[in-house]
Amino acid sequence: MAPAAAHVDRAVPGAAPPPARILFVLPALTDSALERELILLAQSLDRTKWRLDVVVCLGDCSDDSHLRFQAYGIDVDRVPYKLSLEDTVDYLAGRIGTYDVIVAGPDVEDIGPALAQLASHPPFIQHDGASHRTLPAHDLAAEWEERLGRAVAARVPAPPPSQFASFIQGGFECSTHVLRTGRRLDLLAATHHAANVEADYLQLAGHGIRTVRDGLRWHLIEPSQGRFDWSSFLPMVRAASDTGTQPIWDLMHYGWPDEYDIWSPTFPDRVAAFAANAAQIVKSETDAVPFYCPINEISFHSWAGGDVGYLNPFARHRGFELKVQLARASIAAMRAILAVEPRARFVHCEPLINIVDAIERPEDRQPANEARLAQFQAFDMIAGRMWPQLGGAPELLDIVGVNYYPGNQWIHGGAPIAPGHPLHKPLRTLLAEVYARYGRPILVAETGCEDAGRSDWFDNVSSEVGAARRNGIPVEGICLYPIIDHVGWDDDRDCPSGLLENRFANGVRPVHHPLAEAIRRFRMKSIAEQSTQSPGFVTAARRLPPTGQTTLNQNTGVSR
Repeated sequence: MAPAAAHVDRAVPGAAPPPARILFVLPALTDSALERELILLAQSLDRTKWRLDVVVCLGDCSDDSHLRFQAYGIDVDRVPYKLSLEDTVDYLAGRIGTYDVIVAGPDVEDIGPALAQLASHPPFIQHDGASHRTLPAHDLAAEWEERLGRAVAARVPAPPPSQFASFIQGGFECSTHVLRTGRRLDLLAATHHAANVEADYLQLAGHGIRTVRDGLRWHLIEPSQGRFDWSSFLPMVRAASDTGTQPIWDLMHYGWPDEYDIWSPTFPDRVAAFAANAAQIVKSETDAVPFYCPINEISFHSWAGGDVGYLNPFARHRGFELKVQLARASIAAMRAILAVEPRARFVHCEPLINIVDAIERPEDRQPANEARLAQFQAFDMIAGRMWPQLGGAPELLDIVGVNYYPGNQWIHGGAPIAPGHPLHKPLRTLLAEVYARYGRPILVAETGCEDAGRSDWFDNVSSEVGAARRNGIPVEGICLYPIIDHVGWDDDRDCPSGLLENRFANGVRPVHHPLAEAIRRFRMKSIAEQSTQSPGFVTAARRLPPTGQTTLNQNTGVSR
């Protein structure tokens, strides 16, 4: 995916953080001691600092006991009323990761198995069921606030980033899919990156960006089955080596050779053969540990190409089938690469979304949650948790890449929701859920927006990532995507979304200075906070030509 124009709220230095999210898990609504204390907390706590939610495991849907909580602004989730014990455990596991503290009442049999499903979970408080109302209300509220505060404060910050050569990264839009008109896109050519790889890498290095996402154009490399022409890829590998750039190579970014049928049982074998040969080329050219993204955005591709007929293969109502096929291909590709280069690392890039039910439609809560959880199916298949017959395994889910744009949160069946909306979740919360599920390093593998909001969006995302890291979530980097203003898929329009423009002036690409300044501020702040002791935040500078001395490939004839 690529960003669209969007309003972006300006990050306010020193602005209050979002409230800590506390989930109370109750066995039933019985006017218990914990329920009474919860209502007292709702009356006493500063709700700009604390958000209180409830999920109830057992009850009658016709019972209106929950209304007394809603009167105090406490959301009550009653979806488990309609679920089996096993499904309730799964449901709780899917909710727990988005909270800062979990408080469970006595006799909640589902909570232990739910916590056990997670690789990591928020601080957990077990209420003993005894009434503490003998304390004055003020003292009881103060005691609870201190207890919750201790739980939040006990979180240990993530270790310094260590996976990549630079924390801030740049992604080159490398889509190669075929449009419904029959025309194939080639975004590396359309942005003139393919002909100016070394100059682009050097220019990014001038902004401290030493890790990039870049792509192979499979349709050019394998014009017929088993016949490989690496002339479009070798210059990229060598440019990365010559400039000290660390690439993450996308092997399939929505496109594949015309003669292959993506629905065929042999398609994963074709992907694996291509991946093995690509790995051999990379290994022959560099001693560096290689990074690959085998199949980009399995979730989005399966929806856009399998459910709604927007992307190739233009199918409808076959989205899950396509998701399974792409996951199978990704697994086969990784196995093939590891046979060539056992040191290879993998970044799996999927959209990070949030789908919520409208406040006036509580009946949508369960379908909204099911739609939201579908975003994790590709990761689960790769890790062998879902459809294990595909061959997935935990070790294949190496680095979890999440792609996050301004339109990635919306109301089920409705419109997008922006920061400031009461149903919008902070990015730090979404990242915490991913880490709770998988316990793996995370890369914000795509993020950005169009037009004047680029620097504000970067400030917001980097601030949220910093908060997530302070909360113990090992986010290893932020990849600005696309790093060059890209060309619209459907209309060839110029999309001003990058750090660099899609043109050259005096041999270099003009820079979007507000975004460049935001990146500079972030890097300087990182240095001031001593976070750069790891090579992952800001790499040691090499002697590189000044940005103005990187030159245009004169054979491109670029003009705009």
